[in-house]
Amino acid sequence: MVPGKFDDAVRVLSFRSGRRRWVGAGLLAVLLALLVAGCAPSVPDRQQDLCAIFQQHPDWYDYARDAEDEWGVPAPILMAFVHQESSFRSNARPPRKYVLWVIPWGRVSSAKGYAQAQDPAWSDYTAERGSFFRSRSDMEDALDFIGWYNHGTSRQLGIAKTDARNLYLAYHEGRGGYRSGSWKGKPKLQSIANRVAETARQYEVQLQRCESEFRCDSWWQVWPLCS
Repeated sequence: MVPGKFDDAVRVLSFRSGRRRWVGAGLLAVLLALLVAGCAPSVPDRQQDLCAIFQQHPDWYDYARDAEDEWGVPAPILMAFVHQESSFRSNARPPRKYVLWVIPWGRVSSAKGYAQAQDPAWSDYTAERGSFFRSRSDMEDALDFIGWYNHGTSRQLGIAKTDARNLYLAYHEGRGGYRSGSWKGKPKLQSIANRVAETARQYEVQLQRCESEFRCDSWWQVWPLCS
């Protein structure tokens, strides 16, 4: 084979090899995405009933109580925040922005996951709590994040950890926005905050009725370590 033809053959083989690698990588990415989607917890069927939510996902009860123990924010308030922010969808994202009404151009914000945590707040959280294996699409991490954020809000702004309405206003507007009163000119936001508070109250009453079903239900939760 003459040098020129040999070089051409090498280039063809390299191109085909590279193409196979790209195709293989693409297929792997698709398979991983399908695997993650398949592993995502199902959305609760009855979102207004905390007992039904915990019956469908018993581990969420443990996550909520762990976050309450860590940060002092009641589990019903933590779950009411998740209900409002994502309707319990692990992959929730804000709507897209469009150029000329038809061309997708990013999203309204960087919010993501169960808690709709935005990039700056999530970065602060992982800097303090560690980022290893933490995900905004994981309910345990989302509840811990909400508890952590509201703990900081209570410490900085003096809002009681049982005051779901004002905690939510500060969560939505940011602590600086809450302090400046940006929420006062937003009646729709105030209505949403009232709804979060009402959901938290309903969840609290419901949990009192059914909590015995979920407390100490795991094999490792034994007396006197669990009661």
